[in-house]
This record gives sequence, structure tokens and C-alpha cells, in this order.
Amino acid sequence: MDAKLPDEAMYARAERWIGRLTLCIGAAAGLVVALLHSWRWGTGLFVGATLAWLNFRWLQEALDALKRLSTAQSDSPKPRVPIGTWVRFLGRYALIGLVVYVIFVSLKVPVLSMLVGLCTLGAATM
Repeated sequence: MDAKLPDEAMYARAERWIGRLTLCIGAAAGLVVALLHSWRWGTGLFVGATLAWLNFRWLQEALDALKRLSTAQSDSPKPRVPIGTWVRFLGRYALIGLVVYVIFVSLKVPVLSMLVGLCTLGAATM
């Protein structure tokens, strides 16, 4: 592991907190909505929050990989980006779309509740 600058350590802590808060807010909101309104809406909120967290993690890993690559290949005239990095960038959208579709069709969970759950990342960031 490379040595981190003080600012990098602060940002790493903030990223961990954002990830945790995304799941906590989604779980709490999902539970409250399931108890007060409908289990389908609560499930949708929690699924959306989980997808937001997964999206955040994959984006973080892909950007960290790009940072390492750009540093390692700074002298190279044509830097290479591994296929796994591209899969993380693009696959996260495909995964979100596929999971939302399957859950909507199989469990009849409202799409709007999953979209609201995806917004928990924004709430956790604030």
C-alpha cells in the first residue's frame, strides 16, 4: 500500500462514511416506509440504496485504478486502460438497470421507490 498524504487520508475517511451512511439511510428509510406504508415500497428503497452503494464502490475502485495507471504510465505515449476498469465504469449502469427491471417484474416493487432509494447516495454525501 502506498503512503497517503494527509488530505488523501481525510478523503478516504469521507468516502467510507458516505458508503456507510448510504446503506444506513437506505435501511432506516426502507424499514420506516415498510412499516408505515408498504413492504414493496420499503424493499424498493432498500434495493435502491444498496444499488447506490454498489455504484459508488465500483466508481471509486475504477477511479482509483485510473489514478494508479495514470501515475504509472505517465511517460508512456499511449497509456493502456485494463478492460476491468471499463467494465466497472459501464457495468455499474447495466447492473442497476438489470436489477431494477428484475425486481420490478418479479416482486412488483414500484420503480419510483427504487429510484428514490438511489438518491440516498446524495443524501449521505450531504
